Amino acid sequence: MQIWSSVDDVPADLGRTVVSIGNFDGVHLGHAHVLREARDTAGRLGIDTVVAVTFDPHPMAVLRPEHAPPTLTSIETRARLLETAGVDAILVVGFDREIARWSPEQFVDRVLVDTLHARAVVVGSNFRFGAKAAGEVATLVESGRTRDFETVGVALDGGPQVWSSTYVRQCLATGDVAGACEALGRPFTVRGTVVEGDKRGRELGYPTANVPVPPVDAAPADGVYAGWLTRLDTGERLPAAISVGTNPTFDGERERRVESYVLDRDDLELYGVEVEVAFVDRLRGMVKFEGIEALVETMHDDVSRAREILA
Repeated sequence: MQIWSSVDDVPADLGRTVVSIGNFDGVHLGHAHVLREARDTAGRLGIDTVVAVTFDPHPMAVLRPEHAPPTLTSIETRARLLETAGVDAILVVGFDREIARWSPEQFVDRVLVDTLHARAVVVGSNFRFGAKAAGEVATLVESGRTRDFETVGVALDGGPQVWSSTYVRQCLATGDVAGACEALGRPFTVRGTVVEGDKRGRELGYPTANVPVPPVDAAPADGVYAGWLTRLDTGERLPAAISVGTNPTFDGERERRVESYVLDRDDLELYGVEVEVAFVDRLRGMVKFEGIEALVETMHDDVSRAREILA
């Protein structure tokens, strides 16, 4: 699959394409619904290439940084998921203040017509674009009449809750990882390299693989979860009880981390290994314990429940 980091990277001799546009953060079932329509449209028109146009950073991070949503997927993960959804190439538009000032017509001409040679544009029915979000599906329909492309507006999918990145973030914010999984069509995951921690878990009999969570990235609400840890160097998938938070029982910790205890394993050496942590179900919220004995007893219960869920 081709990944173009700017419009300048797109080959000038690119043939006609079918284009879908969106942030595609999370590549949830609503996105998959639109991309299936793009693939079907390409087949109907005899077009070989479906291109997804996405933005980095999220436009809100430029326009109103204080309101920028946490990121569900990195560009690399997004690209992998988009390929699985049937996309042949990805154009990552580096969103900045200049692009934010483009009128809808400028975006159509510079990106869709001059760069991607669009034969069709497939977007969700609520799609907006251009300066002050002035463009909508009707704008694309009108532009296409004089620029030789058709527009397909796809009704939003899901129900009774429409699938959206906002909905997935809301689920994560309340710890509802099962709801996020339903909207994504797969468990929500966090990727990162295992770092050396304070080794308190090892001292308590539950050694954990610790992955820091950058403040800009989405993660489930603080609490304990059942899920899976996958080593990305070997592909080995292991059942785990996962803690998200700052360990309130111990004073002084402020860095938010995902800490995974692989069930019934104390022999793993994971420092420096890149892993993917998948969240299946919530076990409980985060609690500050009065003593180590109560903490260990609860951790024992957490592991038992995680084992039952993952079985």
